[in-house]
Amino acid sequence: MSKPFRSAATILALTAGLVGAATVLYVWNLPPFRNSVQMTNDAYVRGQVTLLSPQLAGYLVDVPVRDYQRVRRGDLIARIDDRIFVQKLEQAKAALEAAEAELSNSEQSQKSAEAKILSAKASVESAEAASEAARAAAARSENLLKSNIASQSEAEKNRAAFGQARAAVHQAEAAELVAEQDLNIVVVGRRSLQANVESARAAVKLAQIDLSNTRITAPQDGTLGEVTGRVGQNVSVGTQIGSIVQDEVWIVANFKETQFSGLRAGYEVMFTVDALENKPFKGRIERFAPATGSEFSVIKADNATGNFTKVAQRIPVRIFIDRNQDEVERLVPGMSVVTRIDVAQSLDPEVTRK
Repeated sequence: MSKPFRSAATILALTAGLVGAATVLYVWNLPPFRNSVQMTNDAYVRGQVTLLSPQLAGYLVDVPVRDYQRVRRGDLIARIDDRIFVQKLEQAKAALEAAEAELSNSEQSQKSAEAKILSAKASVESAEAASEAARAAAARSENLLKSNIASQSEAEKNRAAFGQARAAVHQAEAAELVAEQDLNIVVVGRRSLQANVESARAAVKLAQIDLSNTRITAPQDGTLGEVTGRVGQNVSVGTQIGSIVQDEVWIVANFKETQFSGLRAGYEVMFTVDALENKPFKGRIERFAPATGSEFSVIKADNATGNFTKVAQRIPVRIFIDRNQDEVERLVPGMSVVTRIDVAQSLDPEVTRK
């Protein structure tokens, strides 16, 4: 091969090598092609997906919704046979009425005990008055006996009457004490009856809650996923019968730690959606994850074992989506997006304050 041809082949090979190296440097955003735009395709639309399941066990008797149906908060998703729970509620209400009746009887017993105390006090006063009269009669008899005006038998009779009167006073005082103790027993028992009433009321509320839980309703506005509940199906607590996706969506973009230094909350974000023919949308950075994604993994790698190869970690970044855009309502959780952030932009003071 002649020297000119060898020189041309050498130049062509060098040119191809330089173009290839430049392409690699450009694709990987390395010097001298590094710019202020940070880009990642490790980004996805995220949203709140709530699994729907019953809090009670039973048979489904009604599933009025269908897959991918639009629902509003409180709409019926499924209903469990409620006959048992209706009867349990009636039973709890009957127990409450019985407890309230016992408490009412206790109130009447307390009034009766208080009346007995008043009667016992009156008996004490009457016995004391009779005792005082008997004491005076006995004293007169003693004086008359000393003057030989009254007989010994009459004096002894008056002394005996005085003793009986004193005994009657003690008996009346004892009856008053008994009446007071009866009142204390009623009062203490009433506290127990009041506790029984509160317990019965709580049982009624629990029965009402169980009855209301036979209706499985939408917790928020949104769109249903696949409805797996079927009429006649015997479900238990926690059985998944469907899911609901709420309206609010956002983006989580996983940037490499080498791209993280220039990112700031409030920066405008441009992103394209694969499923919508790379249609561009706008958003802004809301906040950053408190740790890299590897820290949240179930099985964490231990870098202290074996040979070590440094791998750039990724930090999740939450991106708010501007809702005032065409077709933004078509964004659903799980869609793949490509995000681009110009780290040379200046922050809007209004956005910074927010």
